[in-house]
Amino acid sequence: MSRQSKEVCAVDTDERRREILEIARRDGSVEVTELATKLSVAKETVRRDLHALEEHGLVRRTHGGAYPVESAGYETTLAVRTTRLVPQKSRIAAAAVDLIGDAETVFIDEGFTPQLVAEALPRDRPLTVVTASLAVANGLADADKIAVLLLGGRVRGGTLATVDHWATRMLADFVIDLAFVGANGISREYGLTTPDPAVSEVKAQAMRSARRKVFAGIHTKFGAVSFCRFADVGDFEAIVTDVGLPSAEAQRYSLLGPQVIRV
Repeated sequence: MSRQSKEVCAVDTDERRREILEIARRDGSVEVTELATKLSVAKETVRRDLHALEEHGLVRRTHGGAYPVESAGYETTLAVRTTRLVPQKSRIAAAAVDLIGDAETVFIDEGFTPQLVAEALPRDRPLTVVTASLAVANGLADADKIAVLLLGGRVRGGTLATVDHWATRMLADFVIDLAFVGANGISREYGLTTPDPAVSEVKAQAMRSARRKVFAGIHTKFGAVSFCRFADVGDFEAIVTDVGLPSAEAQRYSLLGPQVIRV
C-alpha cells in the first residue's frame, strides 16, 4: 500500500471513530450491529474502533456495544439519564432511603438517581430537604410533611440544577444530617468525580456540610473518571449500587471504608 493510501485509510478511520463517538454521545449508547450497518463496515471493524475509543477514555464497552464516558467536554443530559437502567436505579434509590435512620435534614444531589431517592423518601414524618435540583424540589413541593429548601444560583440547562457561589454559600450555612450524593464517576484511585467545576463545588460543599454521606449510583459509574474530584471513597458511610458491580470489586471498595450495598 502506498503512503498516500495509508494516509487516506487513517483519515477514514479517524472520521469513522469521530462519527461513532458523536452517535454515542447523542443517543447515550451504541450497538455494534447497528453501527456496522449504518457505517457499512464489518462488525469487527466497529469492535476495533470501540476498543480504540475506550483506550482513549472516550467510551466504555459493554456486551454488544458501548456508552460514552463523561468528561470536561461532554456530559449526558437529565433526559438521557431517565431512559437508561431505570429499574436498577429505582432499586438503588429505595435501598439508599432505607439508610435514612433518624435523619431530620437531608441533602439530595442533582441527577436522575437522586431524583428517585427523593421520590422514595418517607412521607409520614417531618423532613427538611435541601437540594440544588429543580426536579427534586418540584417533586417534593406538595409533600405535606417535607420542607424543601432550594439552593439559589445559575441553573444548568442539561441537569436543571443550580450552581455557583450563590448555591455554595447558602449550603455552607447548613449542618445536614444526611447527604445523598451522586457522581459521574467513582474510582478507588481518583475518588468521586464530575465534569463541571461548578457542580463539583456544590457537591464538595454538601460533603463538608453533612454529618453522614451516602453515595447512590449505577454500576456503570464505577471505574469511570471525570474532570473534577470532589470526594474520596472513604468519605462515605455507604455506597449503594446494583449487582452489575461484581462482588469482588465491591469488596475492594469496602476496604476503603464504606459499607457497599448491591441491590
